[in-house]
Parts: sequence; structure tokens; C-alpha cells
Amino acid sequence: MPHLPPVDMQDLDELKPILAMSEATMGFVPNSVRTMAHMRQLPAAFSVLFGTVMGADVKTLLETMTQVAPEQNAPEENLPADLLQLVAYCVSISAGCRYCQAHTGHNTERMSPTPTAQAEKRAQVLRYETAECFSDAERAVVALALAAGEVPNGAAQGHFDALGEHFTPRQITQIVAVIAAFGFLNRWNDTVATALEEVPTAFAQGELSPAGWQLGKHG
Repeated sequence: MPHLPPVDMQDLDELKPILAMSEATMGFVPNSVRTMAHMRQLPAAFSVLFGTVMGADVKTLLETMTQVAPEQNAPEENLPADLLQLVAYCVSISAGCRYCQAHTGHNTERMSPTPTAQAEKRAQVLRYETAECFSDAERAVVALALAAGEVPNGAAQGHFDALGEHFTPRQITQIVAVIAAFGFLNRWNDTVATALEEVPTAFAQGELSPAGWQLGKHG
């Protein structure tokens, strides 16, 4: 049973151009694309990223994207920026990417209306189950992000059951999309040893070093 079920094909009329491209390439519409479709723009955006990486004609892909109707979900479905950055921070910790830890840790503070509270959460992420600074919803998010960053992936049905108590399928899709996007960024920056910029370096050395963060190969 999938943790996040695919959207029914009959509910995806606005994505027909994207689905047709997938079907033409693979002979069928992958369930991965239908799962992403809980967040309607995501299959279109992903097709551009993936197609570009695989050598497709970007101009054709972008022209196809313009045929896709704007997302129908209400704006309030989007999760707060600081929560999404917390997701990115946790998956980067689990994956071991110091570069992304510095960026996302800095962003949890920079994008939050309560920077002091975010500092406590960053310090307690590995003790999220008992730390009082987390709400039950945040515990569910952190649990999935840490598990999904592991190799092999530790995500399980229980993580999605916990998320389902607090978030809509569309919001859960956004959480998973952030995790997956940082799967790319974590591997990229850790593989090529991207040099960390001055501002996030200063932040990480001051705020993350007590928890074991080191600049290492990103210097």
C-alpha cells in the first residue's frame, strides 16, 4: 500500500499534456507522477528538471508547461517557510551534507517570526520525540525528514499516518517534495564539495558547531 496514493487519472485533466509526455516516453503514466499531482504544479516542474538532466529539449518542455492550468489548491495549503526549512535542515542532517545544513539552518532562523524558538528546535532535532519545543505536527515532520534522509531510506507507513493527523495530502506532498529536492542538493553539494559562502559559514560556526557541525571540505 503506498504511503501517499496516486491521484485518480480522471481528476487530472489539466495535466494531460504532462501525462501524455510521460506516457509517450515510458508507455504508461508512472504512479510517481500521479502521486506528485497532489501538488498540481509539481509534475510539470519536475518534468522540466528531469527532462533537462536527461538531455531533453527544454524549449519543448516549457511550451508544454504553459498548457497546464494553474494549481487549483487554495494558498493556505502551502506550509510556512520556516517549517519547510526545518524539513530541509533535518533531511540534510540525516544525509550528512554540511553545506545544506548551514544553508537550511540559517534559513530556519532567517525565515521565522520566532528565531529564538527555531534555535531551540535546531538544537533538539535529534531529541524531537521528547523535546517540548516541538508540536505534535512538527514531530511528525521531523520524524519523516530524518528517516527519509537515511540510506537505506527509513520512511514507513507510520510516518505518514502521523502526518495525516495534522496535514492534508497536498501538504504531505509538499513535505515529501522538499525532502526529495534536498536529496538532489545534498548529493550534489556533498559530491562536488561546494564551497560554503561567508554568511552561512558564519552562522553555522556560531550556531551549529556546538552540535558537531564542521566546515570540512566545504571550506
